[in-house]
Amino acid sequence: MNSYEILPRDDGLQGYGIVCIANESRFSASHYSEPLTAFSEGWKDPEHLMELLDFIAPSIPVARRFEFKVANNEEAFLSESDDIRAIGSAFKRIEFTGTSVTAKTFNKGLTIRVDHDDVAGDSWRERYVQLLLQRLHRNELRRAISALDDSATSLAETYVWSHTTGTPNPDADIRAELEAAANITGVRPNRLIIDEGAWDIRSDAYDHQNNAGAQRSASLKLAELAQKLFIDEARILRARYQSNAVKDALLGNSIYAFYSQNEILKDEPANIKRFVTPVDGNNSFRVYLEEHSKFSDITVEHYSNIMITSIAGIRKLNVSSAA
Repeated sequence: MNSYEILPRDDGLQGYGIVCIANESRFSASHYSEPLTAFSEGWKDPEHLMELLDFIAPSIPVARRFEFKVANNEEAFLSESDDIRAIGSAFKRIEFTGTSVTAKTFNKGLTIRVDHDDVAGDSWRERYVQLLLQRLHRNELRRAISALDDSATSLAETYVWSHTTGTPNPDADIRAELEAAANITGVRPNRLIIDEGAWDIRSDAYDHQNNAGAQRSASLKLAELAQKLFIDEARILRARYQSNAVKDALLGNSIYAFYSQNEILKDEPANIKRFVTPVDGNNSFRVYLEEHSKFSDITVEHYSNIMITSIAGIRKLNVSSAA
């Protein structure tokens, strides 16, 4: 889960069409492209990678250097009986008292060199910008999953969901893990991210059982499954990445349960957060274009840091269709 493909560093000598780790020398005011930066903000990812990233690790705007508090599990359950304001006095003040952590966002980016003999039409710059954006989104998604994986309570056993080994009940197994997390931390995970392979194994386990309950479970939509498991939302992750000449699934027949919510503050309880530093006002990315007579170098950069802010209740289920 922690293995990342090795990209060459941009030394100015890279070949055409090769994606490189961006060189800081590209980030000069003379190379900044306002039109391409505006394009990056309006671009819609067809793979919905950023939407999945925000589902796992919601983005929180911060300065380059920032401070946040690691979630205090007990504070999530505090309740006041003295929240009534007396005449002439102020309301009771509450504070987040978790451990303060100082951190910073990291400057991330990629560069690609495009030979002018290989392009046609007027929109080739935008096409290469969206290629780099997708690559950067996929990198961030892998980092988020890797962070979850490193902090999750991973069961030694693998759940075998196969009709040949009995009458498995995948949803009951998932529910048991959610309950186990709630019993330990007091917080029931409210989100599931399910690998497409794990979803296929779950479906096959129910499809091959000849009873009404299994058939009903097999036909559940994700929203119905979430309601059945008493969580807010479940999503399937279909994204893949190139690894050793094959396209590996990001999750690898696994299911992760965790707690998060949208539009969260930097000190609010959540298992994982993505701290981002906006550039040029509210823009998430900045694009640079360095033109030469026979080629152009296009660079896309951003600032972020994906961090586990509480390990409480993160669960990982490994599933298989065979013992």
